[in-house]
Amino acid sequence: MAGKWFDELEEGFQLVHEVRRTVTEADNMLFSNMTMNPQPLHIDHDFAARSEWGQPLVNSMFTLSLVIGISVQELTLGTLVAQLGITDVKFPAPVFHGDTIQVKTTVVSRRESKSRSDAGIVEFRHEAFKQDGTLVAECVRQAFMRKMPADTGAA
Repeated sequence: MAGKWFDELEEGFQLVHEVRRTVTEADNMLFSNMTMNPQPLHIDHDFAARSEWGQPLVNSMFTLSLVIGISVQELTLGTLVAQLGITDVKFPAPVFHGDTIQVKTTVVSRRESKSRSDAGIVEFRHEAFKQDGTLVAECVRQAFMRKMPADTGAA
């Protein structure tokens, strides 16, 4: 399914994304190393085992990236002009290797673009839950979205 057009994203619209993703140790290690993050809570099993968590934590920046990535196929694929910002990022509970993440998106607000008649700005709230229903991440994302071209409208 292609992304949604600005015209389809009414305030209050909600979508529980079909794709879920189990986070692996390889994901966590690769992301932490690629981003030059040597935090031992993410990459050192011995250190993490002696922490209050008792095991490595998944890098929260990976979790945030996964949340946005899971939303792309059903929300912004081919319809996004640009991502404008991400605010109000929170990680209320940890993610560990083996947790499966599912994302719910709600359209918080939308407005026509003042500079472009073919696009508008949509504000999304993304919430990520692990397999037991625990909220593990949330954020508000501002996206510059294309409007539906006139030649693709319903007949």
